[in-house]
Amino acid sequence: MSSFRIRPRFKQLIKGQQEVIEQQVSTALGAEKQFVFNHLPGHIYISIHPSHRHFWSPQLHLTFEQEAENVVVRGLYGPNPSLWAVFFFGYIVLGLLVLFIGVWGFSLWSLGKDATVLWGIPVLGALALVLYLASQAGQKFGAQQMFDIHHFYEQTVKDKVEVS
Repeated sequence: MSSFRIRPRFKQLIKGQQEVIEQQVSTALGAEKQFVFNHLPGHIYISIHPSHRHFWSPQLHLTFEQEAENVVVRGLYGPNPSLWAVFFFGYIVLGLLVLFIGVWGFSLWSLGKDATVLWGIPVLGALALVLYLASQAGQKFGAQQMFDIHHFYEQTVKDKVEVS
C-alpha cells in the first residue's frame, strides 16, 4: 500500500453493468459505520467518518465507466480536497517564484551585475522537497485509514486490487 506517488491510484475491470456495480458499492457503504460517502452518477467519494477523521485522513474517489461488457473502475486516493489544494498551490507558488527569480537573476547575470538572487532557486527547490516530504509523511499518517478503505472496497467487489 505504500507508494511514492502523491496520490495513489488503481484501475480495475469488472464484468457487469455500471449501475449495478455502483449500487452494490453504495449499498455496502450504507451499512458501514466507519465511512461516509457521496454518490453521484458515475462517481462515489468514500471518506472516513468525521468521528475518526484527522488532518491527514484519506478519501477514495471512484469513477465508473461502461465499456462493452465490462465496467472500468478507477480509484484515486488523496487527502481532503482542501488539503490537496494547499499542496497543489504550494507547488504552483514555488514554481512561479523559481521562474521569477530565474528571469531576474539571469538578467542581472547577463548584464554583468551581482546575481546572488539566483541562490534563491536552490532554496526554493529545497522548500519544494520539504513540501513533497510533508505529503509523504501525511500519506504515512493516513496509511491505516487508506488500507481500511481499500480493504473495504476489495471486500465489496470481491476481488484483489493493486494500487500503484
